Amino acid sequence: MTDRLAGFIVTLETPVREDDVESTRKAILQLKGVISVSPVVANAEFYMAREQARVELTHDLLDVLAPK
Repeated sequence: MTDRLAGFIVTLETPVREDDVESTRKAILQLKGVISVSPVVANAEFYMAREQARVELTHDLLDVLAPK
């Protein structure tokens, strides 16, 4: 049996001003079966998580390029 999906999470490449993505939000609403599109605000937690991921990736890359 196949799973039933309740929705999708779409992640933007970079944080964008809310008024600059209104046309994108409206376009997504036009897709069949879409009943709502809710923005997620980029707050301090977002920036901290992104920085932590960047540092972790940098460490992993350094381990590959210059193993201990």
